[in-house]
Amino acid sequence: MALVNWLRKSFPVDEEALAHMSSEPIPNHLKKWWWALGGTPAYMFVVQVVTGFMLVFYYVPNPEYAYNSISHITNVVSYGWLIRSIHKWSANIMVAALILHMMRVFFTRAYREPRELNWMFGVGLFVLTLVFGFTGYSLVYEQMSYWAMQVGTEIAGATPLIGDWMVSFLRGGEDIGQNTLTRFHTLHVIILPVVTMGLLAVHIYLIRAHGVVPLQFEGEKETEKKTFPFFPDHFYTELVMVSLIMFLLVALALLFPVHLGEQANPNVTPLHIKPEWYFYPVFRWLKITNLTIGVIGPIVFLGLLFFWPFVDKFFEKILPGKEVAMWIGVAGAMTISLFLLWETFAH
Repeated sequence: MALVNWLRKSFPVDEEALAHMSSEPIPNHLKKWWWALGGTPAYMFVVQVVTGFMLVFYYVPNPEYAYNSISHITNVVSYGWLIRSIHKWSANIMVAALILHMMRVFFTRAYREPRELNWMFGVGLFVLTLVFGFTGYSLVYEQMSYWAMQVGTEIAGATPLIGDWMVSFLRGGEDIGQNTLTRFHTLHVIILPVVTMGLLAVHIYLIRAHGVVPLQFEGEKETEKKTFPFFPDHFYTELVMVSLIMFLLVALALLFPVHLGEQANPNVTPLHIKPEWYFYPVFRWLKITNLTIGVIGPIVFLGLLFFWPFVDKFFEKILPGKEVAMWIGVAGAMTISLFLLWETFAH
């Protein structure tokens, strides 16, 4: 009892505020797990940080030793292959869950006033996640990752107005080498995590400040309760989801462990270069256009995505009730899916 009293004095907690936070009303539709995917990318980010922290002790960001250090992690370090596999698969689950979450927000129009700014922070987190994937894959320094880095920096170099600066900044010189690997490593393990944690904190704060948009479905009784308490109902739902996702993550890591390809060789270009699956649509777009249009297209897409709440407001103003924004979203999702499948099965 004395210990409890000492802790209360040393670490005072506003119990009323804590009770108020834990009893926050949650819209009824979040009882269904497929409406509550927003937390999954955050959980996977935590897994990324923990496993990345373990891997960074053994990784050497030097062109001469990078590949061998990854090989050492995979083949020599106890459970190194498992930690690396969990790191890889959690990145894939994070991207997939984030895309599904953004689609849910988009098609339910949960980005509308007063939540426009939070949508923009969400798009920023999406872009950061893609940069995480690109820089992390490049650090392996195998053939495919090296040449993906070569192509990726060339694409960045084709960006209008700032292309020369971007390719020089990313490579740290004219060619890919020590400076490039050092910069990618610094981005991946320091700069991106710090910026992501900052944006994530603001994103979660705005969700708490504005609340979750309540959705009404056909067949729901008018007398049915519209909300349920955060604790214990929603807390247990999230706990079950985390447990299932972690089970899936470990199962994928055990059944499909990450392998290591050939060591990077700047003098030998592979016959077929493919990035990670979440870059497939952009990669296919680049193949059917030229470099300039191939770069401008994704920039325009991300710009529209970033400012979409205001674009939607414009369409609603000039064509009220026509669902123009919804049909644009459907067309965009179908096009991206087509490009993804096209590149997946292309030889």
